[in-house]
Amino acid sequence: MTESSIPYISAARVTVRGVQPGTPPFRIVEVDGEFIGRATSMTDVLLIAAEAGVPIHDLDDLETVHWVGGGKFTWKPH
Repeated sequence: MTESSIPYISAARVTVRGVQPGTPPFRIVEVDGEFIGRATSMTDVLLIAAEAGVPIHDLDDLETVHWVGGGKFTWKPH
């Protein structure tokens, strides 16, 4: 098996999924693979993660947060 054929598995404990349609649009936040909450902003991500016991000091730290379907500034469906 070559390195390029190995699926990427995020080492980050917090995963923020792509934007879901809604009023307002939201992103699902997971900690260690479990659904923790719905975020409508970067602040929500920080609060939800902290409540789950995972403080985030840098939203750009790929070892802490894995953004799926857009980065921290993506909060509207495409």
